[in-house]
Amino acid sequence: MAKTSARLLSLLSLLQARRDWPGQLLADRLEVTARTVRRDVDRLRELGYPIAATRGPDGGYRLDAGTELPPLLFDDDQAVALAVALQTAAGTGAGIEEAAARALNTVRQVMPARLRHRIDALRVTAVERAPDRPRPQADPQVLLTLSAAVHARHLLRFDYPAADGAADAPARRVEPHHLVTWGGRWYLVAWDLDRTDWRTFRADRIGPRSPTGPRFTPRELPGGDVAAFVSARFRGAAGSGDWPCRGEVVLDLPAAAVSRYAGDGIVEELGPDRCRLVLGAWSWPGLAATIGKFDADIEVVGPPELRAAFAHLARRYAAAGARETTEATAASTACARVSPGDGEGVQAVEELP
Repeated sequence: MAKTSARLLSLLSLLQARRDWPGQLLADRLEVTARTVRRDVDRLRELGYPIAATRGPDGGYRLDAGTELPPLLFDDDQAVALAVALQTAAGTGAGIEEAAARALNTVRQVMPARLRHRIDALRVTAVERAPDRPRPQADPQVLLTLSAAVHARHLLRFDYPAADGAADAPARRVEPHHLVTWGGRWYLVAWDLDRTDWRTFRADRIGPRSPTGPRFTPRELPGGDVAAFVSARFRGAAGSGDWPCRGEVVLDLPAAAVSRYAGDGIVEELGPDRCRLVLGAWSWPGLAATIGKFDADIEVVGPPELRAAFAHLARRYAAAGARETTEATAASTACARVSPGDGEGVQAVEELP
């Protein structure tokens, strides 16, 4: 009996490793006869595993999807990867934190001791930047509905309240193309049939209506790459992928030191301790403030709007410094010289009705 059980587990592991298995190849791998393989397949079917038989000269077996999730087998690397992914699920914004914690506990309980020790030693804590605005969680069922419509290429109707909370907006009719995540939020990229344009919709504000519409022929996404398209839209550019404000400065710092914190900026070395930086942002004051984080002398190359933004911030900072209390002054002088952070977070441009 022990030998039969071990062979069943080996057979199940093989069936999970590839889609189709010729019967004779399975028999050779398990070192049994083809008749024994047939009996073992029947035993697995009795346990709830949906194993289909394929006909033909090389007829064999395939592990299909069933109505319920049967027990699964993972190799060591798969088990560790699954545990790490479950630990970082809190940062997905999909509202599955509790389910992920329960799944991780289930997986850990059935792990052999050698793997359990590895997982316990590999505790991963997903730490996000403190958001500058609330990030509502998307409903997992809504995500599944959107994903199914994208996969099936079905027209989708859904309610989409306005940003101010008004719920009397007409239902949206779209051709769903991609479901993406950006900055801890989920978005649907779709062709809006009423506005005849590409739009991005926040998944946490979508209320799908059923049933879905007829199938549609997918349109070509501008640029052909969803990552580049979404990046451009979230920067506020319809297709160029550029920032609304872009300026050029010269910094008295090595290029290597600046490039670490320049994000998508362009850094050009001008000398051992001097470089040129071309950087973009949402606004001219925001761009000037970002460049000002570099602890170095700044020479503004252009445009004039950036130079004016530096002057504006200089007046504002000077006024703030004039009102600074003695206690704040003492605290500021105790601060160490630090390098700038790893770039500014990008505010997402949300689709509005």
